[in-house]
Amino acid sequence: MANGQKVVPIGGPPSDVEHLKQESNYLRGSLVETLQNRVTGGMSELDNRLMKFHGSYMQDDRDLRNERQKQKLEPAYQFMLRVVTPGGVATPEQWLEIDKLAQKFGNGTIKLTTRQAFQLHGVLKWNLKQTIRQVNEAMLTTLAACGDVNRNVMCNPNPEQSDVHEEVHKWAKELTTHLAPKTPAYHEIWLDGEKLDKNLKIKPKGEAGAKAAKVSAAAHDKAGKHGAATAVAEAPVNGADPVEPMYGPVYLPRKFKIGIAVPPSNDIDVYSQDLGYIAIVEKGKLVGFNVTVGGGMGMTHGDTSTYPQLGRLIGFCKPDQILELAEKTITIQRDYGNRSVRKNARFKYTIDRHGLEWFVSELHERLGWELAPARPFTFERSGDTYGWSKNKNGKWNFTMYINSGRVVDTEGNMLMTGLREIAKIHTGDFRLSANQNLVLGNISAQKKKQVAALLEQYGISEGSHHSAIRRSALSCVALPTCGLAMAEAERYLPTLLGKLEPVLEEAGLRDEEINIRMTGCPNGCARPALGEIAFIGKSPGKYNMYMGAGFSGDRLSKLYRENIGETEIIDTLKPILHHYASEREQNEHFGDFVIRAGYVKAVASGLDFHS
Repeated sequence: MANGQKVVPIGGPPSDVEHLKQESNYLRGSLVETLQNRVTGGMSELDNRLMKFHGSYMQDDRDLRNERQKQKLEPAYQFMLRVVTPGGVATPEQWLEIDKLAQKFGNGTIKLTTRQAFQLHGVLKWNLKQTIRQVNEAMLTTLAACGDVNRNVMCNPNPEQSDVHEEVHKWAKELTTHLAPKTPAYHEIWLDGEKLDKNLKIKPKGEAGAKAAKVSAAAHDKAGKHGAATAVAEAPVNGADPVEPMYGPVYLPRKFKIGIAVPPSNDIDVYSQDLGYIAIVEKGKLVGFNVTVGGGMGMTHGDTSTYPQLGRLIGFCKPDQILELAEKTITIQRDYGNRSVRKNARFKYTIDRHGLEWFVSELHERLGWELAPARPFTFERSGDTYGWSKNKNGKWNFTMYINSGRVVDTEGNMLMTGLREIAKIHTGDFRLSANQNLVLGNISAQKKKQVAALLEQYGISEGSHHSAIRRSALSCVALPTCGLAMAEAERYLPTLLGKLEPVLEEAGLRDEEINIRMTGCPNGCARPALGEIAFIGKSPGKYNMYMGAGFSGDRLSKLYRENIGETEIIDTLKPILHHYASEREQNEHFGDFVIRAGYVKAVASGLDFHS
């Protein structure tokens, strides 16, 4: 133990990303110089990795890649910018600002992510600073939207449980603020040293910056001898790093995700989170949270040492204990996570390597108190409830269907324009759901008629004219912008659903909810391992097909067919869907049926995912 921090070294040298973080001087690196370089629209791979902590990924339009290469031009570089939105709640004014930035600096669309955050696509390098500045002026931020830190904290929108939602959302915001990086680098680079978030309490320049550089240099010297993991323990002065008291100079081994669910809805897929909180409500009051740890969706094709995993229930805590519990959990991952092999660096692998009992013991030691036994709860579903609902306070909510979370105007559905006009008169809030849909929340009785008229005028609906499977579908962005995509997802899933819907009609399943998810790669952004039917991209036009996840998100899917295209997908699913329609038991969900019928085996742990 060094300065109160424990470290268990992982075999092998630190990865190149660990060296980058070590040398970055608390996320500064050479970003200022890179942003001023007008010769190229891109940046080095090292700077791109560092940009993730600031909320952005460099991408290029892969549809144009070959043609530009023929013309001897560099790729059509652009940046995806992600905006932290705790619990997915934004004000009408913030919605209008995001809309304005999408039109002025982005590609004219807004992406609502599966983590309840905004994404802007198509931002050019020389527009990044102005865009990020305006995001902050709207009292939002991009800091820690990506990177090896805690990400956007999710929570259930629960429009019909307004009192509980308000309290749960408050905790989502407090967790996001409490666990945010404390380095002044973000404010120095993007906001010219201004400090907009009073909760950070950081001096952006002068003494703090000088101390940060000094500590980083000292830690870097020690890393050369002991490796990045040891540097985490040795860098703090007097037991705490002066710049990053929780993260230290090399932050976490990989990203960390937290979500809060409110039963009976598991729309945020709490078991997919590194750290999950399940709200326990008794007599209408929030009394605390059950705690789950070690969930995560990503894996690597062909590598059985990687797998999706479900969070495991470890106990119950009171509301005022969740900040400390989250912080201590993160410090355990900071100290014990794999800093040598990034694909094995997520928290789920740390727990599986050491054991759940070990983790709980380590957590209790760091907390100085113990979790209480978990309390009873029941999840019924993981999807959204569409249409109008009324709060106990008399205000209204409207949940609309948005295809893959893409806010854009199309023929017959002027979604972006309509939401812009609604935001101008709406006095409630906008809530991004974890299923890429949108809730207009807290609509006053006086405004309801006006909002309803605008919804009708611009062709915005709850999606009742669509099949249930289409409204239950999730997909990641994939091509053409995601550099990791092996196949299409957002652009192709509607086409595949169009081929499946006649089969569903024929089988009498048009209105049967079946969770279907598609991603262009195995990183799991649309949580495919929790889809009753899931497709994970393998190569252009080819997917691995999985089935059998739990309808309420409590069981993983299982590989059923490998590397198949559209014709094989339809031919494979058609008899299974007809079998389900004819022989399902009362209220039996598709995922449960395919296990009972013997198509796939149930997977309760990621350790059995590949077996």
